[in-house]
Amino acid sequence: MSTSTGKVISVIGSGLIGRSWAMVFLSGGYRVKLYDNQPGQAARAIEEVGKQLEELQQAHMLRGELSAADQLALLSSHDDLPQALEGAFFIQECVFEDLEAKRSVFQAVEGYVGESVILSSSTSCLLPSDIFSQVQNRTRCIVSHPVNPPYYVRLVELVPHPETLSAVMDRTYALMTQVGQAPARLRKEVDGFALNRVQYAIIAECWRLVKEGVISVQDIDLVMTEGLGMRYAFIGPMETMHLNAPEGLEDYLRRYRDGMRRVLASFGPVPEFSGEEAKAIIQEMCELIPSDQQHLSARRERRDHLLMGLAKLKK
Repeated sequence: MSTSTGKVISVIGSGLIGRSWAMVFLSGGYRVKLYDNQPGQAARAIEEVGKQLEELQQAHMLRGELSAADQLALLSSHDDLPQALEGAFFIQECVFEDLEAKRSVFQAVEGYVGESVILSSSTSCLLPSDIFSQVQNRTRCIVSHPVNPPYYVRLVELVPHPETLSAVMDRTYALMTQVGQAPARLRKEVDGFALNRVQYAIIAECWRLVKEGVISVQDIDLVMTEGLGMRYAFIGPMETMHLNAPEGLEDYLRRYRDGMRRVLASFGPVPEFSGEEAKAIIQEMCELIPSDQQHLSARRERRDHLLMGLAKLKK
C-alpha cells in the first residue's frame, strides 16, 4: 500500500465511526484532520486512536506501511470547522444518524471547500437524495457506508446521488481501494442500500423462525456461524449457487428454482420486532449473553479479536 503523506482528508465527527475512518485513512499515509463541534472531543478521540494503533501494532495487525507513531503524527484535532477543512480533497462525514444534522453539516462544509472536493457521508440508511438535498453542487456528493468495525470489515458501499458524476464515484472507489477497503459500487440509490437489505432479510426470517417455535435463538445463530457464515466469509451467495451445481449457475437454477420459490412463498409477513414476541426473544438472548456492559463489552472484544484473525486469514 503506497503512502500519501501531504494529502489531507477531513473527518467530521469523532465518535466510533469517525475514529475508525481516521485510522483507515491514516493507514494509507494521509494527513487526517478530525473535527468535532464539541470542544475537546476531537482531542480526546486522538488519545483513543493512539491507544488503538499501539495495540494493533503489538498484535501485528496494524495496517499500512507506517508505524503506529508515524500514523498518529499525521492526525490532528480541530474544534474550528474552516481550519479542519483547509487543504482537504475529501470530506468524510460521521455525525449521528439524523437527517437534519447531516444536512446542516454539508451546508456548512460546502461554504468552505472548493468545487473539486468530494463530500462523502457515512450514513447507513439515509438516501443520498435526502442528505444532499440542500447542497448546491450535488455532482460531487456520495455515500461511503462502512461496516462496523471498518478497520477489520473492509466493505464500503458507495452509493451515488442521482446527480453524482461518474468521476466522483471513480475517485472515491480508487481512494477506498488504496487505503485497503473493499468498495462495492451501487449503480443507484435504494432504501437500505445493499448490505442492510440483505441483512434485514436474514434477520426477518431468523426472527420468524424463533417466534414460531421452529428453532432457538442459540441454534439460529449457529446456522449462520457454523453454516452459511463459513462460506459467506469467502464467497457470496451468487458464487455459492454457481459452485453448488455440477455445471454452474444455470444448472443450479434448473435443479433448485422450484424449491426456492416454494420455500420463499411460505415466508411470513414483516415482523413487528416489538410487543410480546420481542420480549420473549430478548429474554432468550439475554439468558445466553446478559445485556450488562461487562458481558456486552467482553463479547464485542471477542468479536473484534475474531474479526482481526479472519481479516488476517483473508489476506
